Amino acid sequence: MSLRQEDTTLTRRPDPAGRHAAKAHAEPHEEPGRHWFIDRPKVYAADVKGRFRQLKWAVLIVLLAVYYITPWLRWERGPGIPDQAVLIDMVGRRAYFLWIEIWPQEVYYLTGLLILGAFGIFFATTLAGRIWCGYACPQTVWTDLFMWVERRIEGPRTTRIRLDKAPMTGAKLARKTAKHAAWVAISLLTGGAWVFYFNDAPTLMGELLHGQITSGVATFIALFSFTTYFFAGWAREQICIYVCPWRSFQSAMVDEDTFLVTYEDWRGEGRAPLRKSQSWDDRQAAGLGDCIDCKQCVHVCPTGTDIREGQQISCIGCGLCVDACNDVMRQIGRPIDLVRFDTQSNQIAKIDGKPERVKLVRPRTVIYSLIMLIVLCAMGIALMLRPTLDVSVLRDRAPLFVTLSDGSVQNAYTIKVLNKTHIARSYAVTFEGLRDAHLSVAGDEDAGSGGSLTLTAEADSVATFRVFVKVPAAAVKSGSTDVAVIAKDLGSGEAGKHASVFMAP
Repeated sequence: MSLRQEDTTLTRRPDPAGRHAAKAHAEPHEEPGRHWFIDRPKVYAADVKGRFRQLKWAVLIVLLAVYYITPWLRWERGPGIPDQAVLIDMVGRRAYFLWIEIWPQEVYYLTGLLILGAFGIFFATTLAGRIWCGYACPQTVWTDLFMWVERRIEGPRTTRIRLDKAPMTGAKLARKTAKHAAWVAISLLTGGAWVFYFNDAPTLMGELLHGQITSGVATFIALFSFTTYFFAGWAREQICIYVCPWRSFQSAMVDEDTFLVTYEDWRGEGRAPLRKSQSWDDRQAAGLGDCIDCKQCVHVCPTGTDIREGQQISCIGCGLCVDACNDVMRQIGRPIDLVRFDTQSNQIAKIDGKPERVKLVRPRTVIYSLIMLIVLCAMGIALMLRPTLDVSVLRDRAPLFVTLSDGSVQNAYTIKVLNKTHIARSYAVTFEGLRDAHLSVAGDEDAGSGGSLTLTAEADSVATFRVFVKVPAAAVKSGSTDVAVIAKDLGSGEAGKHASVFMAP
């Protein structure tokens, strides 16, 4: 979405198409297929001070703290159960989030979280463009950290440019080695912290210190460390521009009331360096604007975007160019916010001399908010009402049934009782829909026999039983009979139910 106007009364900017066309005629024609790709121009992002830079530092510190500290938080759940506050227990097939315990059968909660995350980003984009990309995306956070390390070791922007152009010397080698060593250390900490979310953190740390980790843990640490080092240290803005799928369709989430990083070209064009002998009245008379073409907005951009060329897919909406431009405007005595967060409707209103407006409640924001609220309420209700008991039944298919010598018919079933509580439970199991049924458990005489069985499931586990159901010849119905297998908790009275069939000749 571009804020530039075609009407010459609204902008002083020269026609960019004309410039590009003239440049195209001036350049020699290249042979088709001569270049397969365009070399990546390396971005040397300069440091900057300002409110958006401070906000980025605050968000970065909070997010890194949450990432590295969370695996070490404890949450008491009872004996024999992991006490790590957030843990994805792959061995035990559980996911623990504070007081919430998620079983594999409850994977729909993960679906709900993904929906909330997706529409949360939609909502944020509708309000403030790529604010997620500029502040909270892991690629942005770690790239920002790596760039800070690079500036501390190799120096400011101009120094880094000269260093890369200079021949290899001992001093250059030392700086490069120190930078990459710091990057590797951060990457190892990142990969190690990620693995802590899937293992007990103190236990795994002890194994790491003693060199006793398994090959699987070592492989995942190496994988996550390498991806961090490559993405944040080498690929950087290329991930945001070419790899990330979100940048491809985020423009569909914005409208004329979305706050975006905006260059006020009607005020800044035409561009020209500021001369000491030239007054601002003379500049305006010559058709020049407030932009002195210092390129500071480009130099501080982590993706190398020139925001003066309008909205571009490479802009991640971090606002660092706003800080850089405001600093320059203060130095030359001109009003700040030549580059600012603003909406297209506000920019048009300024040009027309109309009052600005902030319109947060719009169809998009309302729809996204309602969807998130519905999903959040559904997940909350499901968590509050979810049962602590679940029963599943699988009937043997080979053979479908067995006719015994007395004429009775027997079917075999595999019954699994899921006990989600933290204490052992006993359950009364019955088959509803069968008359005079006789139940027994293979290899367990204590489970009882007759029309009901008493089965026990250990705490926080799935108990599996092989159950035989025999129906006398006088009570057998030919063909298939619908039945319901009911498991009732003898302590709490909670019941689980599963539909099945009983087969007969």
